Amino acid sequence: MLKMTHLSKVYRTEIVETHALRDFSLMVEAGEFVAVMGPSGSGKTTFLTIAGLLEEFTSGEYRLDGVDVRGMNDNRRSRLRNEKIGFIFQSFNLIPDLNVFDNVDVPLRYRGMKAAERKKRIVQALERVGLSARIRHYPAELSGGQQQRVAIARALAGGPKLLLADEPTGNLDSQMARGVMELLEEIHRDGATIVMVTHDPELAARAQRSVHVLDGQVVGAAEEPKLARM
Repeated sequence: MLKMTHLSKVYRTEIVETHALRDFSLMVEAGEFVAVMGPSGSGKTTFLTIAGLLEEFTSGEYRLDGVDVRGMNDNRRSRLRNEKIGFIFQSFNLIPDLNVFDNVDVPLRYRGMKAAERKKRIVQALERVGLSARIRHYPAELSGGQQQRVAIARALAGGPKLLLADEPTGNLDSQMARGVMELLEEIHRDGATIVMVTHDPELAARAQRSVHVLDGQVVGAAEEPKLARM
């Protein structure tokens, strides 16, 4: 599903060279739920942006669902990202002037989908996250947990092969965070592949396995599954 081999990412200015990732190797199989942990500045965010095809890497190899992404132009990367990847952000990234239906609709429009197919996917995704009754509400009318559920529905509506979650409960209180994690676990049990970046060891313990990143490298991984898929 996701395979990075000896990946490096170097940011260069005229006087400074920063190695964000170095000899970074990670494999995530289809259907896994993997938590990526590490302190601030460890390379987690760089890993996630590269995994999501939002940023290029300096050297090494990255294959997404068997496709070698190195050297792709922006159009091919954008198309692959839109077809294969769903994003769940800490800050929700909802458009305040659009209601719930239209927020979920935005990425589907970019794919040129017909209106009937888009509507079907949106309704199904919102049912999946328990927000059918809020379909015409605006983000400001929703709780933080509900906004994150809209973001999850937006990711699911595209039928992605891979869900990338960046601190998905970071802006939520403990009760809302628990509800979002239960939803992600349910989505995983239904067959989704999820990679979640988190600082919270309790959340990481709910994934199948944890990968620890330090100074741009994978330094340890818990291989024993903690949550069996059903």
